[in-house]
Amino acid sequence: MRTKNRILLAAAPFVLTGVVLAGCTAVTADADSPAATTETASVQNVDASLTAEEVLADNADATTVSADEAATSAETTITLTGDSAEVEGEGASVEGSTVTISAGGTYRLTGSVTGSVVVAAPDDAVVAIILDDAEIANPDGAAIAITGADDVALVLADGSDNTLSDAASYADDAEVNATLYSDADLTISGTGSLTVEGNGNDGITSKDDLKILSGTVTVVAADDGLRGKDSLTIEGGTVSVTAGGDGLSSDQDADETQGYVWISGGELHVTSAGDAVSAATDVVITAGDLTLDSGGGASAVLADDVSAKAVKGGVYVVVEGGTIDADAADDAIHSNGAVHLNDGTLTLASGDDGIHADTALAIDGGDTTITASYEGLESTDISIAGGKLAVTASDDGLNASSGSGESMQDSGEMITISGGDTTIDAGGDGFDSNGSATMSGGTLTIWGPTNDGNGAIDVNGTFDVSGGTLLAAGSAGMAMAPSTDSAQGWVFATASGTEGSTVEIVADGTVVAEYTADTSFSTVVYSGAEIMSGTTYDVVVDGSSTTVTAGEGGTSGMGPGQGGQQGGGMPGGTRPGGTDDDQP
Repeated sequence: MRTKNRILLAAAPFVLTGVVLAGCTAVTADADSPAATTETASVQNVDASLTAEEVLADNADATTVSADEAATSAETTITLTGDSAEVEGEGASVEGSTVTISAGGTYRLTGSVTGSVVVAAPDDAVVAIILDDAEIANPDGAAIAITGADDVALVLADGSDNTLSDAASYADDAEVNATLYSDADLTISGTGSLTVEGNGNDGITSKDDLKILSGTVTVVAADDGLRGKDSLTIEGGTVSVTAGGDGLSSDQDADETQGYVWISGGELHVTSAGDAVSAATDVVITAGDLTLDSGGGASAVLADDVSAKAVKGGVYVVVEGGTIDADAADDAIHSNGAVHLNDGTLTLASGDDGIHADTALAIDGGDTTITASYEGLESTDISIAGGKLAVTASDDGLNASSGSGESMQDSGEMITISGGDTTIDAGGDGFDSNGSATMSGGTLTIWGPTNDGNGAIDVNGTFDVSGGTLLAAGSAGMAMAPSTDSAQGWVFATASGTEGSTVEIVADGTVVAEYTADTSFSTVVYSGAEIMSGTTYDVVVDGSSTTVTAGEGGTSGMGPGQGGQQGGGMPGGTRPGGTDDDQP
């Protein structure tokens, strides 16, 4: 099995073969708030072809805690009585309005209390807490504080409704600073419901692994909603989070095998001022239904120091299933390393990049629609081998850029199209590589731009076409064709039309390709298996024919240099009013 390469380097020059400059980020203690300051950390090597299984294999296994592991000869019942509690059984005691669990075992909580529950068991203890219509409100701190135990299972009893709420604020140096706080591995399961009101800081925090297996969990938090420092795993249930910081996060940056988020099931609804899903290392999504709204959505104006991405991974983002419906003020999908989309249905709206990877972006399956973005796809290396992709961008549709700013020469970036069905509607360059590009299979359809300062195709190096079907209809000012020595023929025509126009490619009176235009255009480029260099063809727009010779016309080879820079002429790739692409 291949493994991911995460060698951390103090410094390195830019190299195309998978090195990220300005990779993951170091953050301050309260860094998960949307206004947190950040600093660029070190370089990472990544392989965008890695599968979810391969990425997860290099991570530490997350702990799953079963209530059965805590089973003893008798269950202890704790009845909450308003300002105190009554205990029937062993292992728990009451002092005032504080219940303390001091031994491993199973504890059933019912009733309501204005106070707290503290778990201070031995370090090797396994504790199961069954919430059975329990309401715990602590105006002075956490509702449940797990400060001692090895593993804790929190079980939501069948049909029960449970509520936890905490203090309005915490001291800056408070260690216990969440409504449900755990120093131990914490697993939430059951078929009941849990509502968590995080008034002072986070909703649910585990300093180890946090796992949700089932149940209905609703969290409203002043800062982060769900935070598993070592890992956060969601396997099932219905999870709704409204957060003033990040929605779901794992931020362990001291161990490269931890700090990951894995979603393998469940129904998630996240509304966050910061990132909706954020991991210091990897975000892996293999199943589940995710609805994510970060930073107020794609139309919001985002402050320069705010990160509000829908899905953000410090090393990898891998999607192999499920559905993602994201509306993000910042990038919809972002990795400081690599992104791999293999399966799933994604509908993405972004105020910045639809999908961004600092080093490499690979798509070989799934159905992805980017309904709004500044730039659709952006990475140093972009590879599309399968799946269905539709991109709408106000600037570049596909942009291969290292983030180094303006360049008129081939600087090593690459776009590779070998399969799939890709459609681009762009206001800037449709298909833009600061380096080179190749197409050997699949279909690529580009509509736009309409302005003469950009082109449907803008490649600084060579654009070799050896297979597949290409149509690019855009403006005339920067119009470009594939390389003249491409193995597959192509035609270039100066031919105008409007949205709804019929575009036909005709060979000896036979229509070999037909399209309905999505936007106005002044030039047409077409390449398909039927086109032979040196042969004449007719490009017909709404019945008006233009005769051209395959392999002639347009600008081919080295691009004109005008649009071949990140951000379509804006060094650094930052949209107006947006954040830098390297913002974590």
